[in-house]
Amino acid sequence: MSDLGAGFGYLMKGQRWAFGHGRWLAFGLLPGLITLVVYAGALIGLGHGADDFVGWATPFADDWSSPWLGLLRNTLVVLVYVLGLFLAVITFTAVTLLVGQPFYESLSEEVDRSEGGEVPGSGLPLWRELWISARDSVRVLLRVALYGVLLFALGFVPVIGQTVVPALGFCLSGYFLAQELTSVALQRRGMVLADRLTLLRGRRLLVLGFGVPLTLSFLVPFVAVFLMPGAVAGATLLVRDLVGAPRGEDGAAARTPYTLRKN
Repeated sequence: MSDLGAGFGYLMKGQRWAFGHGRWLAFGLLPGLITLVVYAGALIGLGHGADDFVGWATPFADDWSSPWLGLLRNTLVVLVYVLGLFLAVITFTAVTLLVGQPFYESLSEEVDRSEGGEVPGSGLPLWRELWISARDSVRVLLRVALYGVLLFALGFVPVIGQTVVPALGFCLSGYFLAQELTSVALQRRGMVLADRLTLLRGRRLLVLGFGVPLTLSFLVPFVAVFLMPGAVAGATLLVRDLVGAPRGEDGAAARTPYTLRKN
């Protein structure tokens, strides 16, 4: 259980680092602001269109008597919006990281530099890094969508759907959110997606301790934008723990033992 506290500690350390480096904080806010505008418009549209969508999807209930018709459709409207919010929380980070790849890579490098030692680098051109990041994000998001559909279906189960399923949803969101954030530092260290997933599975509680509180905070409007620079910084610090930051003979941190593999 100590890993849960350690994961939360990295989240706090990352925020302190970002707010202690004002120039990097401002630098890291730009991608989140751009993505926020797009997502806010999408969620507003979903809020206005959920009723029509549910009515279109449940024509079989048109002749149901009150209160069953209203109960069914109101429940489905809430579930549709919750699912949309769940997907927004998960995909917000992936899209923001893709939009802000050059920004967050530079920020992550600065965190490594501030911790001392050699700064790991992938040595890949920017277009290649963007392609790898987009491809891996799609792979992760497909897994998230699969779990999301499963949780959505379980939401109809009485009691469990209103208690256990939301808790599982937040844990799942936090886990995949941490996966996306740590991908910046891990990709620079030459780790392919399969290796990254294996590494994170080995410290699930640490990853959940980092990702779940961040997911909960992201539910508050506009908070995600201001926490993203610190989240990237904290994920970089967490990665240094996961892969180790071995020291050279001069006491400086050496490169990670992972070697660059072809993506």
